[in-house]
Amino acid sequence: MRNRMPLWVLVGLIAGVLVLGLAAGGLAQQAPPAPPPQAQAPPPPKIDSGDNAWMLTSSALVLMMTIPGLALFYGGMVRRQNVLGTIMQSFIIVALISI
Repeated sequence: MRNRMPLWVLVGLIAGVLVLGLAAGGLAQQAPPAPPPQAQAPPPPKIDSGDNAWMLTSSALVLMMTIPGLALFYGGMVRRQNVLGTIMQSFIIVALISI
């Protein structure tokens, strides 16, 4: 009768050898060359009013989408007589957050 090694031990040993091999291979890589000394830093990005307007518009759209979504989600988690109160709480919290 042979004494066999459990399968999980064999899989663990193979995984360990692979991880150590990959780690050793990563250590042997050379560092990237330094940039030439004449390289200049890129100019700072320009502030565009169109970008700001789009961010404000999309934030408002997400807020308008979130209000009924949260209200209906939390309203569905309570009993029938508490739905209106839960929906009103969601609207009040979103109103406070938006201010």
